Amino acid sequence: MVQRIPFGLKMRSMYILQIEHEVFNHEGWKKAFENDPINRKKAGVKHYNIFQRADNPNFVVIDLEFENLDEAESTLVSLRGLWKNIAGKIMINPQIRILQLTESIDV
Repeated sequence: MVQRIPFGLKMRSMYILQIEHEVFNHEGWKKAFENDPINRKKAGVKHYNIFQRADNPNFVVIDLEFENLDEAESTLVSLRGLWKNIAGKIMINPQIRILQLTESIDV
């Protein structure tokens, strides 16, 4: 069943700050992530998902969900600053992008 938004109503804004990188040790990386050095809640993160590649458990993708583009952009800047201190120690080759949800349909 497709759920559609009634005419005249807007879907709420949602922005995903998507991060992907390889980690040297998933358990060590997860511990660092759980320490929350950027204070995700204060930064405006409403929800997050962590994925591992099926063929490489040391490659992670993290989706941080925001309602506000400014909060996502500010968090991106904070993460880049953090990565200057840990790149090559916990993870390598971080990639980051901001995505805007334009459609979500259950099928």
